[in-house]
Amino acid sequence: MKTPEHQRHKPPSKLDRPRELVVACVAMRSNVNISAIARTASASGVQRLVLCGNARLISKIARDGDEQLDVEVRRTLPPVLRAFREEGYRIVGVEQATNSQNLQAFEFHRRTVLVIGNERLGISEEVLTLLDDVVEIPVYGMPHSFNAAAAAAMAMYEYCRQFPTG
Repeated sequence: MKTPEHQRHKPPSKLDRPRELVVACVAMRSNVNISAIARTASASGVQRLVLCGNARLISKIARDGDEQLDVEVRRTLPPVLRAFREEGYRIVGVEQATNSQNLQAFEFHRRTVLVIGNERLGISEEVLTLLDDVVEIPVYGMPHSFNAAAAAAMAMYEYCRQFPTG
């Protein structure tokens, strides 16, 4: 058996078309989480990230993500989500909710806004009412949920798995 050769930092895979996935985060407590989400979004080929509140990216954590993304910081998310809906986007929240669907079985629409909730409070009732779909990630141990950045990464990965070339 041939031993694999280590190759560090392969060039990015090419997309046939730009991703039509937008990541939108409610106001978060941790700029570390926001920066990790930005890094994952950039590595996933996402071009637009909407943040709320006093968010700021930490370059050391976001790596090149802070340079590759169109980052908007807004006061609140509801007006932004309404505008995306008018542009034909499907609004999908990552949250444990009564009628949430398992992320592993969910079929994304190409034009999707992925809403990520606050680390402790999740997604507010006001924002939940604006969602077209709610997905949750199965948890098999304690604690009862994943970290916001980890959940965002899993949801972005699933979207990219379904639309591998853009």
